[in-house]
Amino acid sequence: MEEERDLVTFVDEDGNEFDLEVIDYFMHKDKEYGVLIDPELPDDAEEFEVCIMEIVQHEEEDLEEFLPVEDLDLQAELLEVAQQRMESWDEEDEEE
Repeated sequence: MEEERDLVTFVDEDGNEFDLEVIDYFMHKDKEYGVLIDPELPDDAEEFEVCIMEIVQHEEEDLEEFLPVEDLDLQAELLEVAQQRMESWDEEDEEE
């Protein structure tokens, strides 16, 4: 059975829709962030681009809003956290 994927649809400045897959959620300094990748990426890809976005919950509408992180220092901090989390996944896979 195939695992269900967490896909989010975005619209670019030209009105084109595209999907990104959320591969991880994490908290950092009391805010929630998501790590997103291209859902068409092959499972065995060695290198890939990630997008880290802040997730804001709108409980009254039962809606999650994904916001880009504008602060460059915070982007670097979040990337480091995401890399450490993904490296720990690799270590867990090796143990199995």
